[in-house]
Order: sequence, then structure tokens, then C-alpha cells
Amino acid sequence: MKMFAAVLCLSALPVIVSGQSQQRPEILVLGTFHMANPGHDIHDVQVDDVLSPERQRQIARVVDILARFRPTKIAIESHVGSQRAAREYAEYVAGRYTLTRNEIDQLGYRLAKLLGQQTIYPVDEDGDFPFYRVRNYAIANGLEDRFAAEQRRADARVRAEGDFLRTHSVLETLQLLNADSSAATAVGEYYTGFLPFGEPYEYAGPDLLASWFQRNLRIYHNVRALVTAPTDRVLVIYGSGHLGWLRQIVASDPSVKLRTLADLSPDR
Repeated sequence: MKMFAAVLCLSALPVIVSGQSQQRPEILVLGTFHMANPGHDIHDVQVDDVLSPERQRQIARVVDILARFRPTKIAIESHVGSQRAAREYAEYVAGRYTLTRNEIDQLGYRLAKLLGQQTIYPVDEDGDFPFYRVRNYAIANGLEDRFAAEQRRADARVRAEGDFLRTHSVLETLQLLNADSSAATAVGEYYTGFLPFGEPYEYAGPDLLASWFQRNLRIYHNVRALVTAPTDRVLVIYGSGHLGWLRQIVASDPSVKLRTLADLSPDR
């Protein structure tokens, strides 16, 4: 009788269907280098002047490629509670705002205007990144050389990306940053660079990873809140350090479909 009752209870549960065969909202996360050299990250790509005539032609090409996605909404790396981006975009559309070097302006505002969109959507959320807690743990436990070596490895990758940009177009550089292998390498560096540094009752490295994942999950919550119809296509323009994490989160959500820059390749 107990087994029969259990079967009845299970049969009464709703059947969850993933909806893979149905139309789902699409989300494309574009990882980009910071075009204005803000110096806010631990490892930064050094960028030449994106306002130069040649770089402007290259950025126009990128905007044309992104327009193939036909985004219904464009999400940007600006604090979710801020009205600044919406004001700037409205002024830009009205011809009263000059685009800065920031990728929000160069890619987000330009694409939104090209598509005739009414506004742009900030989705960023702050979060803890206890880098110095991890470094101090490494120093206190005789692991300073190992920690420094991992940071040099990450810095070398970012400097190589900057070297690539100096001899390649903006589109080619974005294709490099958004390649599956590049996104996986960047995520992997968080694990090798921080996870080993901790112990029971002082999980310095794991706590940093948890905080970083939490921030990206909150960002995705804000992105997901923009979806109001199965036909929505949301383009998310973010620093490439977030790319692999946001992709993993989007890919884990069965209610949406992950898209990538490679889907918009000029050769397709």
C-alpha cells in the first residue's frame, strides 16, 4: 500500500517539459575588452584610441554584425539602478551626446540607435571580490610564489590579447575573446588562480569564487527580467571576464537559448 500511495503521489506531480522544441527567448552574451582603458580590472587589455578613423570603421563593422542578431533589448554593464545610460542614449538619439570611447557607447548606443530602439538596459550589480584576502592568505601560508605565478599567467594571457588587438581589427579581437576556448581558459584561471588558497575555516579562495559567481548570477537575474516574450532576443554587452560565467549560467537555464558571436559570423 505504501508503494501504491507513492506511485499515486508521483503521478499527481506536474510534468516538467523543457520546451526545447518550442520557441524560446534568445540571449547572446558578447564579451568585450574595455575600450576606454578604465583600469578597473586586475588584468587589463591596453587599447589604442578607438576614436581613430580606422577603429571607428572597424567598430561600425562590428555593429553591423551584431545587428544580425536583431536584438529586441540591449543589456549593458552599467548599474541596474542607474538612469545615466538611458539619459545618455536619449541625448545621443537626439543628436546632443557625443559618444565616448567606452564600449557601452561604441557598441551599445550605436547598435540601439541603428535598430531604432527606445532605450537601453543597465543590468550590472556590484559584488565582493576579496582578491587581497586571498593574496594575504597565500603570503601567510608560504604560498606567495604560487599565487604570484598564477597571476602572471593570467596577466600574460591578457597582454597577449592586447598584442593581438594591435595587429588585428576590433571584430577579429572580439571573435578571439568570444571563442569557446578563450572563454573556457578565462574561467579556468579563476579556479587555478584562487581555489587552492584556503583551508577549513578560512576558505579565502573558494569564497572569492563564490562571490564572483554570485555577482554574475545576479547580473543574469537582471538580464532574465528583461525577457517578456518568447520572441525576445537580448544582447548582453559585458567585459570578457564575465563571459564564460554568464554563458554557463545562460546555458543552464532551459527556458532560454544561448547564442554566441560565432553564430553571427560573416561567413554564415
